[in-house]
Amino acid sequence: MIFRLNHTIEFPPVHLAEEDGLLAIGGDLSVERLLLAYRSGIFPWYSAGEPILWHSPDPRFVLFPHHLKVSKSMHQWIKKKKHHVTFNHAFKEVIEHCSAIERKDQDGTWIVDEMKEAYISLHEKGVAISVEVWNESNELVGGLYGVLLHHFFAGESMFSKEPNCSKWALICLLEQYQLRLIDCQVYTEHLESLGAEMIDRADYLGLLKQAIT
Repeated sequence: MIFRLNHTIEFPPVHLAEEDGLLAIGGDLSVERLLLAYRSGIFPWYSAGEPILWHSPDPRFVLFPHHLKVSKSMHQWIKKKKHHVTFNHAFKEVIEHCSAIERKDQDGTWIVDEMKEAYISLHEKGVAISVEVWNESNELVGGLYGVLLHHFFAGESMFSKEPNCSKWALICLLEQYQLRLIDCQVYTEHLESLGAEMIDRADYLGLLKQAIT
């Protein structure tokens, strides 16, 4: 059963989600609703022309910081020091790049204008953060953004216009913040190669509670 949300800021229990993780439809992307969603193990994900769709998949794709895999070639790339990183200096630019970059097996983007505005509002509240990677010409060539709640980070999207830049953004995120859990939400081969894995939703919810309190 898929629940239809109204103006009340609430969600049904996540164990009532469909097999594909879809839990509810409708509502809004207000700061209050988004915060409740992330604290409850729920996230919005939909395409242009669709209503807002709320998901809580089982199993859940996550990355434990201590499981991060950094290859020898990546270590060598880092040692060259040809790129530098900033935090929260270009949030709007990062989200624009993430929405525009072409992705394998995806037609269009889920980062529609309404989503951009919502996460910019979260950023202005200090909840959504960005990591930016710049090359020697001071061009923005990689980065990521997501929601930070204490020791928990929900990764929304990342991009890389030059090799390794999104990986470097993730590594720097872990160096900058004392995270216990990163929610990767949707499976990708790229994140699996970096150490992300599937865990039961029940385990995820327990770890989420610990990380945000």
